[in-house]
Amino acid sequence: MDDFISLEHIVKVYPPSVLAVDDVSVGFRRGEIHSIVGENGAGKSTLMKLLYGLVPYDSGVVKIDGAPMHFRKPGDAIAMGIGMVHQEIELIPQYTVWENVVLGAEPVRGPGGVLDTKRAIELVRRKIEEFQFHLDPSAQVERISVAARQKVEILKLLYRNVSVLILDEPTAVLTPQEIPQLFAELKRLREAGTTILFISHRLDEVLELSDRITVMRKGKKIATVAASETNKEALAQMMVGRQVIFTSKRTPHRRGDRVFEAKNLCVTRRDGLKLLDDVSFSVHAGEIVGIAGVEGNGQFELVNSIMGLTAPNSGSIAVNGREICGLSILERRKLISFVPQDRAKMGASLAASILDNAIMTHHRLEPRFAAWRGLVLNYRNARAFTDSLVQRFSVQTTSSQSPFRSLSGGNQQKLILGRELLLSTPFFLMDQPTRGLDVGSIEYVHGEILAMREADRAVLLISADLEELFLIADRILVMHRGQIVADLATERTSIEEVGRYMLEGKKTA
Repeated sequence: MDDFISLEHIVKVYPPSVLAVDDVSVGFRRGEIHSIVGENGAGKSTLMKLLYGLVPYDSGVVKIDGAPMHFRKPGDAIAMGIGMVHQEIELIPQYTVWENVVLGAEPVRGPGGVLDTKRAIELVRRKIEEFQFHLDPSAQVERISVAARQKVEILKLLYRNVSVLILDEPTAVLTPQEIPQLFAELKRLREAGTTILFISHRLDEVLELSDRITVMRKGKKIATVAASETNKEALAQMMVGRQVIFTSKRTPHRRGDRVFEAKNLCVTRRDGLKLLDDVSFSVHAGEIVGIAGVEGNGQFELVNSIMGLTAPNSGSIAVNGREICGLSILERRKLISFVPQDRAKMGASLAASILDNAIMTHHRLEPRFAAWRGLVLNYRNARAFTDSLVQRFSVQTTSSQSPFRSLSGGNQQKLILGRELLLSTPFFLMDQPTRGLDVGSIEYVHGEILAMREADRAVLLISADLEELFLIADRILVMHRGQIVADLATERTSIEEVGRYMLEGKKTA
């Protein structure tokens, strides 16, 4: 079968000497789902951005239906029916959901081409219902969660019925219940002739969804294989150049004293809706407690309450017996390491340097970073700390002075994880910590979390990936409509049982 899109000998170099894409040739067929996999920084997203016209390539040829094309900007690609959902969300925060979805393709009425607001909202509402994305078309984007924003990004392209759909980690913040709905629609689009280029680190979903899979490593194409002729272990070995272990490394470990405790926690919206409804639970030293739940059932408010971003209406939160609800965020950070789900807004400063991001919080809590009686930063120690963090957590960068935004999404996440892991705190709060990481990095992060458990630190892990929770959590709490409806020992439950609690709020037959 002839290729619909051909990338021939594509090369991209980022100054001074980063070879991001190294002589890559690959073809994509009309009406296929073609996945691109590889480690963080392997060149997957860069290759797709080159096709989309977002960044220029240095040499090579792009052909569509055999004709050479050179997209100088995304608008050129969009005009040819190519759309892309980026790993980092790119919406207008002040706009509503429906305004973001229809922007640039608004339905109009009358000879003057006036925006037909009623029809626009209705079209978006139909799409939301079709995918069961549980979005309010009139909600302001800056007030909804990360997962909800990702769904808006996907809806934008599905609304446009593009002929080539590029998806960069689209399921990273979707719940297990939402992913099959998305996959069903992607398969329907494939049957209608749409070409879907799918970037993901989740090899199980890649194998389930794809017709063919291209593996990249260090900017090079390693192979293109039929999904039916490979498996997760083989793909992982091609990606990282070594065997990857997919089974749990969690061993029996006796838990210690209670470190974290929430009691009767309530957060009520202005209209009276309870976002957290009498939430009580604890996490002990040497214990990993996972929280599962469909997005929007109180996890976001729980995290914000713990970190001091939301003031609970009632209840208490304590770390090592110390009530923290009245403490400043800096005082809480002396007790809590925190990996947020939105690394761009809460976990880092994109404009600041890699060094600045690496030492955040450390520079306020550790004397080694202070010089001249604490008035200036000790750059020698800051650079040594950053270089050590970058090496230990395999963050791919050319210089600690480069802006944080120059890192790939996965490398940004690894830097934030490393920074928080190296804080000397008794309690660790992690919200979607492996989002955007490749299989090798996930294996490493899970090992680090389990090492914290062995060192008797208390870990609260919020994850949309139930398999992740079953790999490393000792207990799984299920949240439904702001309440904890189940407290389950991982060894005595199943993904199916947890899923039923997530959907129904109670165990069903």
